[in-house]
Amino acid sequence: MTEYFVVMTIREQSYFALAALMDGPLHGYAIIKRAEELSGGRVRMAAGTLYAALDRLSAEGLLRVVDEEVVNGRARRYYNLTDEGVAVLRAEADRMIQAARVVTDRPALRVRAVRPA
Repeated sequence: MTEYFVVMTIREQSYFALAALMDGPLHGYAIIKRAEELSGGRVRMAAGTLYAALDRLSAEGLLRVVDEEVVNGRARRYYNLTDEGVAVLRAEADRMIQAARVVTDRPALRVRAVRPA
């Protein structure tokens, strides 16, 4: 049987949300903080943005809810990566490395000044 892998490019916010879960389950607010930390402050998500992304990533089979508790009368869900989520995250990291090599493995472009005629 031949296996086919779908190449999936993921948005930067989703990439860092998934990367935040590499060390284990986290709840939403912790994912927001960890993604911001991992991205050097570039990725800042509002709660609504995060939960929409988590719902989408869960529907795609990349993460799952692994625990839930009630804190101050509100449900707090803990998310973890699925095996497919780990594979997609690693594939995206490899894709970004290859894309970076297009620039980093080439000699620097020397720009000559163009003199006005």
